[in-house]
Amino acid sequence: MKIGFAGLGVMGAPMAGHLVAAGHDVVGFNRSPDKARAWAEAHKARFAASVAEAATGAEVFILCVGNDDDVRAVVTQAIPHLAPGAVIVDHTTTSATVAREMSALAAEHSLSFIDAPVSGGQAGAEAGQLSVMAGGDAQALDRAEPVIRAYAKAVKHMGPSGAGQLTKMVNQIAIAGVVQGLAEAVHFAQAAGLDTDAVYDAVSKGAAQSWQMDNRWKTAAEGRFDFGFAVDWMRKDLGLVLDEATANGAKLDLTRLVDGYYAEVQAMGGGRWDTSSLKARLG
Repeated sequence: MKIGFAGLGVMGAPMAGHLVAAGHDVVGFNRSPDKARAWAEAHKARFAASVAEAATGAEVFILCVGNDDDVRAVVTQAIPHLAPGAVIVDHTTTSATVAREMSALAAEHSLSFIDAPVSGGQAGAEAGQLSVMAGGDAQALDRAEPVIRAYAKAVKHMGPSGAGQLTKMVNQIAIAGVVQGLAEAVHFAQAAGLDTDAVYDAVSKGAAQSWQMDNRWKTAAEGRFDFGFAVDWMRKDLGLVLDEATANGAKLDLTRLVDGYYAEVQAMGGGRWDTSSLKARLG
């Protein structure tokens, strides 16, 4: 298919690369032209100088950008140039509000908008093993899913516009609690004078096991955090979560507490550290 892809960062670049490898006609765009050029050279693909150019004639237009305002700007610029009946797939983590706004805007132009945030991080993007939670018209998702499958191991339709973003919020709530628990567990093991490798071997085979434990226990114990999903990004996501909770009345005491802990990590200079750096504030 003819695809436009806006946002060639640590997530978008490998995702767009998988689309090229799958045989799609992909035109990439990034606000930093050097990144777009480097991506195009790496994948023997084409890059555009503008969103409009990347969107021209695209049957599927995909974006993976920074925040609500970025999504509004990119979608607004892309819409006039897309192929009739095109599907816009937004992999940015945003508010549910902007997802509904963009869906309504797309519908005014006989286009479809799918809010489709992902889980799996940079490693999942590079491996083509992301999990996608999608909101919007089910038939539009059916049309886009064969494209999305180039970089996703799972695609789940969650309901109407905004449902994908709400599900991603659930994902981040769960992660926040697990990572704080992991940080305290590693800290306690060290304070108790235990061999942290042996502790991992003992507890990771039972009910305490999690992806975070399997992938972040050792690095947290070693105090290594210069990789992975950045604290700055997690705080952005948790801000969306807490705003939504204020609106819908959900009680998220632990999430608010962990968000405050991440603010402490930022104050330590750890804004670009991995989310497991909650351990750093404990010593």
